Amino acid sequence: MKDFRTKLNDGIIGIFSKTEDAAMIEAMGYGGADFVIIDLEHGSNTIRSAQNLVRAAELSGMFPIIRVKDCESSTMAEALDIGAAGIQVPQIQCKEDALKVIKKTKFSPIGERGVCRFVRAAKYSATPRYEYFAKANESVVILQVEGKEGIDNLEEILTVDGIDIIFIGPYDLSQSLGMVGNIDHPSVQEKMLETIRKCNEKGIAVGTFTDTVENAVKWRNCGVKYIAHSVDVGIFMQAVKDIVTDIRIG
Repeated sequence: MKDFRTKLNDGIIGIFSKTEDAAMIEAMGYGGADFVIIDLEHGSNTIRSAQNLVRAAELSGMFPIIRVKDCESSTMAEALDIGAAGIQVPQIQCKEDALKVIKKTKFSPIGERGVCRFVRAAKYSATPRYEYFAKANESVVILQVEGKEGIDNLEEILTVDGIDIIFIGPYDLSQSLGMVGNIDHPSVQEKMLETIRKCNEKGIAVGTFTDTVENAVKWRNCGVKYIAHSVDVGIFMQAVKDIVTDIRIG
């Protein structure tokens, strides 16, 4: 399997997950998804339950990304300890928030992540210590800049070394602009395009959430490299609804 950053250059597609069922995660990988975002912000998962989901993602060829609750969370290091390929952090508003993430997710000399090599990511110490520490500092950092304040501070945020992806949350952005849920409003679209342009100028990839195929294709064509399309439980619900409807009218 290509490494994350190599695949990212070509554009990757994944799914948000709120399930605690490893079989659902494994099936996503066999279905062709490049990554899964195991959601600890809005989902019911904990680090304990997420560990088997990370294993399932790896087994079926996906990159396991874990979304934590905020930039203060100790869960960032725990997520990396259990083998997440990267962490995704919501509600980044300023440069100081971004610096906190780097500090908590990287070992010295980059950051101050707590040091332990008896963790799954280090194969419970089977990986030579210096090899593990060096590899661990290559973990992917995804920052969600999803409000007007964050976008206004984007140029300062982008000066922080170690950011791989800036992720635009269109729904939170619509709320911060006073039109909650209206993600297709011209003001929301303008802010998203502004973010893409500024990130492209700095050579940093952009990601976003989509809940229609049409929007996924549109943003992909606008240069978004990290498409997080919909949520597993919503996809499953819609598939069941379509099947039931088709049988009833058939």
